[in-house]
Amino acid sequence: MVKGLLLDFYGTVVEDDDALMAEIADQVAARASVPVSGREVAVAWGAEFEAVASGPRFRSLRDSAMTSLASVMADVRCTGDPGTLCAAQFRYWRSPPLRPGTREFLSRVTVPICLVSDVDTEDLCAATAHHGLAFAAVVTSEGTGAYKPDRAMFGRALAALGLEAHEVLHVGDSLTADVGGAHAAGIRAVWVNHRRQTAPRDAPIAYEIADLSELTEVLR
Repeated sequence: MVKGLLLDFYGTVVEDDDALMAEIADQVAARASVPVSGREVAVAWGAEFEAVASGPRFRSLRDSAMTSLASVMADVRCTGDPGTLCAAQFRYWRSPPLRPGTREFLSRVTVPICLVSDVDTEDLCAATAHHGLAFAAVVTSEGTGAYKPDRAMFGRALAALGLEAHEVLHVGDSLTADVGGAHAAGIRAVWVNHRRQTAPRDAPIAYEIADLSELTEVLR
C-alpha cells in the first residue's frame, strides 16, 4: 500500500525548461567565433553542467548553470555574460507552467507528498507559490548539498514524511536522476515519459505514465 509520494517538480509537476535552454544555446552559437550549431552548444552545456554539478564542491543550480555555460562559451569563443543569458532561465524556474494533468491529480490525491527537486530552494518556493501549491514536505538539492540521483536526497524525503522506502513511490521524468536514484534507494519508481522516449529494457521502472493524471490509477 502506498502511504506517500516523492515527487520530482520540473518535468513532472511543471514543464521543464528544455525549449528555453535550446534558445540560449542558439544565442551562444550565433555569437560564437567557432563554427558551431545550437544543438552542439546544448549538448556541450549539458555535459559540462553534469561535470560541474557532480564536482567535489557542491554548487547551487544557478551557479552550476552559469559556470557550465561560461565554460562552453569560452570553448566556442562567444563573448557576453553567461549570467545575462541565463537570466531568462532563472525567471522561468520561478514561474513555469503546470504540466497537463497536474492540477487534476493534486486535487484528488490523498497521500502526503514530498517534493524532491534539484532546483534551488528559493526558486522552488517561488514556483509553488506562483501556482498556489502546497505539499507536506519539500527537499531540495541546495538544502541537502547533493543532486539526484544521490541517495541523500531520497533519504531526506523519506525522513520528512516519516515513511519507509517500501511505503512510497518516487515519480519523475529522468531515467538517471529519478528512476535510477529511487531504485538505488530501494524505492519503486514511476517514470513520467512525457518526451515519448524508449527506455532501456533493464531500466528499473515500476510504472510508466505520460502525466500525473495517470498516476491516480496507479495509486488504486
